[in-house]
Amino acid sequence: MMASSYNAKEEDGHHSGASSGTGLSKNKKPDNTAFKQQRLPAWQPILTAGSVLPAFFVIGLIFIPIGIGLYVTSNNIKEFEIDYTGVSSDSPCYNCAKNFTWNTTEPCVCTVNFTLLQPFESNVFMYYGLSNFYQNHRRYVKSRDDRQLNGDLSALTDPSKECEPYRKSGDVSIAPCGAIANSLFNDTLVLYYVDSNNSKIEVPLVKKGIAWWTDKHVKFRNPAGNSNLTLAFRDTAKPVNWAKPVYELDPSDPDNNGFINEDFIVWMRTAALPTFRKLYRIIQKKSGTTPTLPNGNYMLNITYNYPVLSFDGRKRMILSTISWMGGKNPFLGIAYITVGSICFFLGVVLLIIHHKYDNRNTSADIPS
Repeated sequence: MMASSYNAKEEDGHHSGASSGTGLSKNKKPDNTAFKQQRLPAWQPILTAGSVLPAFFVIGLIFIPIGIGLYVTSNNIKEFEIDYTGVSSDSPCYNCAKNFTWNTTEPCVCTVNFTLLQPFESNVFMYYGLSNFYQNHRRYVKSRDDRQLNGDLSALTDPSKECEPYRKSGDVSIAPCGAIANSLFNDTLVLYYVDSNNSKIEVPLVKKGIAWWTDKHVKFRNPAGNSNLTLAFRDTAKPVNWAKPVYELDPSDPDNNGFINEDFIVWMRTAALPTFRKLYRIIQKKSGTTPTLPNGNYMLNITYNYPVLSFDGRKRMILSTISWMGGKNPFLGIAYITVGSICFFLGVVLLIIHHKYDNRNTSADIPS
């Protein structure tokens, strides 16, 4: 690659012919220096065929194999998704979807049957998915009090004004406050395997280990000074849409109750797009060669607590394995293949043009 350069000399003084007489108005022109007159040393690349063509081919040869590897890896990830919103009249959850509201006190239960055509090996991750839910809205994202979620006692009784209108219930402070906490996803999902004898076998779902370590141990903490969470939260009220207070999220496990409940922590990490999924449970790999989820018939038992039809939303349950690159997402592989192919194609086109016109110019320079 060739480059043109420019070095400034004798740039630090005024013109020798400049007048030094008195009584003249002050000159408003910039000083005659290299910096103010933009004469500092400069370097500018000159693109030639010898530098551009190899760059196109190298990028293409590197990106295409990487893209193929990413795409194949993504396709090897097994994923199963089922919508249980209950929009259609023939859906098992239709009655729950139509009749359940935030003010409903009696839970509504529905069951969805499905079949896995191929077994799932290794750890299987169960997600819940929501559509048309804008967690990225500015006011929604700001509607929380991180000091309160970190166990600050003063913020517990006097939350941030960012939590309005979910800051107080009457004169009592809400814990946790804000719109994010108030809209906590609270459907309960239980998975059963139906064997050849038509017997239901509950699939064990692990509820711990689904939140980020930093969130669990750094950002979220229960109020200090009292190991009894009922007493620690005694001067607070539950969020408006919650059926039970925060200290009853998981009373059987003190390490998963209150602000450090992992379902709550996962929900509080807001999504960037209106269609998203969040980790709900983990189905751990079985010992030996037995698949984690064998192919066959399954039942998903749903306690329908989360209405979504009011904002034209959808709810899904997703079962997925993962790889070294995470969950199933073919976009990155397709992007690498596309960029690599375009660069390689442009390299071929430019090589043909360069070969054609370079020969023509060489012939024109030969004297007759």
